[in-house]
Amino acid sequence: MSTPRAITVALLAMGGEGGGVLSDWLVDLAEHNGYLAQATSVPGVAQRTGATVYYLELFPRAGVPAGAQPVLALGPVPGELDVVIASELMEAGRALQRGLVSPERTTFIVSTHRVYSMTERTAMGDGRVDAGKLMDGARAAAARFIASDFSALAEKAAGPIAPALFGALAASQALPFTRAQFEEAIGRGGVGVKTSLQAFAAGYAAALAPAAPEPVVPLAALGPRLAPLAARIGAEFPAAAGDTLRHAVLRLADYQDVAYAAEYLDRLRPLRDAGEVLLETARHLALWMSYEDAIRVADLKTRRSRFERVSGEVRLAGSQLLQINEFMHPRVEEIADILPARTGRWLLATGWARGTLGRFTRSGRVVRTSSLRGYLQLYAIASLRGWRRKSLRYVVEQERIRLWLDEVKRLATFHPGLALEVARTQRLVKGYGDTHARGWRNFQRLMDALPRLEGDPAGAQRMGELARAALSDETGQALERMLASA
Repeated sequence: MSTPRAITVALLAMGGEGGGVLSDWLVDLAEHNGYLAQATSVPGVAQRTGATVYYLELFPRAGVPAGAQPVLALGPVPGELDVVIASELMEAGRALQRGLVSPERTTFIVSTHRVYSMTERTAMGDGRVDAGKLMDGARAAAARFIASDFSALAEKAAGPIAPALFGALAASQALPFTRAQFEEAIGRGGVGVKTSLQAFAAGYAAALAPAAPEPVVPLAALGPRLAPLAARIGAEFPAAAGDTLRHAVLRLADYQDVAYAAEYLDRLRPLRDAGEVLLETARHLALWMSYEDAIRVADLKTRRSRFERVSGEVRLAGSQLLQINEFMHPRVEEIADILPARTGRWLLATGWARGTLGRFTRSGRVVRTSSLRGYLQLYAIASLRGWRRKSLRYVVEQERIRLWLDEVKRLATFHPGLALEVARTQRLVKGYGDTHARGWRNFQRLMDALPRLEGDPAGAQRMGELARAALSDETGQALERMLASA
C-alpha cells in the first residue's frame, strides 16, 4: 500500500480578490469530505498592493492512525505543489519566480488579466512584463496549465473572481472531489451564494473549453471625416506602415483636429522609403505631437466615456450616486504652458507675477468632476483646445519636434541604424510637470552626444545604451556615468 501524503495547494491573490474566501472554501470542502485541512497565509507588501500567498495542505483522514495527527507544513516548498492558483498574470509570474510550479506534478490555474505591478507603473520607460513570454513560461513549467480571463468571466456573472477560480479548480479534477461537493462548500458559506455559483459555473466551463485562438486585432477604421487622410496613407506610404498611420491619425484628430493629423502625414512623407525608421518615427511622432498638457488632461477627465468606465469599474447600481474627486496640483509652468506664447513667457520671466500665482498653486486642490461646478471648471480648460496652437507649450514642442525630426531624416540617408535609435529617444520625453522636465533634460544630453556617435560604426548601439541608461533611474546618475565613460 502506498503511504498517504498531503495534497498541497498554493493560492496567490491580491487584496480584495477573495483569496481568503477561496481558502476557507477549500478547508470546508476538505473537512466535509474525509480530509484534514490546514491553511496558512503570508501577506505581501506594497509592491503588489496587498498580495498574499495562501497555502493549504489536505490530508486524508483515513490515512491517519488512531490517536495520531499528521504533521503539515506551514509554507509551500518549491517543486512540491500539486496545485497553484494565480488570481492574475503577474501573480503567476511570482509563482514561477519562486519555483512553486513544476512540470512533474503541478496543475497551474491562471487568470490572464493584468494588474500592473508598482515597478511596471513607475518605470520611466515601458516597464511592462511581456505577457506572451510569461504565458509561454507558465505553460512550459506546469504539468497541466489552465488559463482564462477569470476576472472577466466573474464580472459577466456579476460575481467576484474567487468562485470563478474555484470552478476552474473543480473542472481540473486535481482534487478528489466532485463538482457537487465544490458547490456545497460555496452554499455552506452562506454569503452571496447565488452570484458565487454563477461565477463558479462560468469558471468551470472556461476550464473545460479548448484554448481560444489569439484575437485578431482589427485595422483602425477611419470614418468619412478622415477619408481623405486614409486615401493619402494608401497612396503615399508603404502598406506595412498603414495600420500605425491610421491609429496615429485617429489619435491626433481626436487630440486637436483633422488639419493637425494631416500635418503629421506631411512630416513623415520624406521618410516613406526608410523602412523600419519610418515605422518607429511614425509611432513616436504621434506620441510627441499628442503631448500631455492641462487642456488634454481636462478633456480626458470630462468625457462621457470616462464616467461610464468608472461607473462600470465600481459596478454602480441604478439607485446609487457616483462622486469622482480629482486631485489637481498645477504648477506655474503648466499654467504658463496653456497661455498665449507671449503671455506665458512674460509670466515665467516676471518674478512678482510668478510669485503671486505661485502662492495660489502651492497646495493642490480637489475638484469633484461629478458635480456641476467641478465639471464646468475642467470643461472650461478643455474648451481651450481650439487655442492650443497659440499656446506657449505648443510653440515650444513643435520646435523641439522639428529639430528631432530633422536629425532623424538627415541620419536616415547615411546611418539608418543611428536614425532608428534617435527616433526611439522620443520615449524619454513624456508626461508633464517634473516628469516631463526630467525626461527633456535626458533627451538633450543624448542629442548633445549625437555628433560623437555619427562617425562610430557602433554609434547606433551606443545611442540605444544611453537611452536605456536614461530610463533606468530618475536621478540621471546612470546616464551621467555612461556619458563620462565614453
